[in-house]
Amino acid sequence: MSIATIPLAPASSMPEVSTLRLYMMRALYLLMFVGQGAIQFPVLLNRGAGVTFWHGVGAAMLGAMALLAALGIRYPLQMLPLLFFELAWKLVWVLAILLPKWHAGQMDPATLESAPSILMGAIIPLFIPWRYVVANYVTKPGDRWKGTSPSVPDYHLIADKHLRKP
Repeated sequence: MSIATIPLAPASSMPEVSTLRLYMMRALYLLMFVGQGAIQFPVLLNRGAGVTFWHGVGAAMLGAMALLAALGIRYPLQMLPLLFFELAWKLVWVLAILLPKWHAGQMDPATLESAPSILMGAIIPLFIPWRYVVANYVTKPGDRWKGTSPSVPDYHLIADKHLRKP
């Protein structure tokens, strides 16, 4: 059996994601790529001139996320973990930074300036195909922890065999 013919999962177990949802996800990845890229790439391309350490760390992480979002335009379902990360960091920021500052009446100008764009993360759950997520990240068995399954070939061994010259 060739690698190309090995079924990864039965077709009936995968929930269908509508074309409209895929295009919505692609639009979100495009927004992430262009929006974050326009903000972070100039900071990164200036080679950190005049940037504090933590601002540089944030710019590098968000710039990397913007680059990875470009992959999401082509592979929206495979890049779902990027949307999870985007949603998670924004939720953590709101719960750990924004709400305590707001509750204490200590909203500084930087927080006030950042809050609207970070709160836009509230739209992310609208784009995520939740039935697909449940089927593939919750109910689907996880990858094995050790050993190899006799029914699943070791792809690296197959590739090594084909790459070796006789």
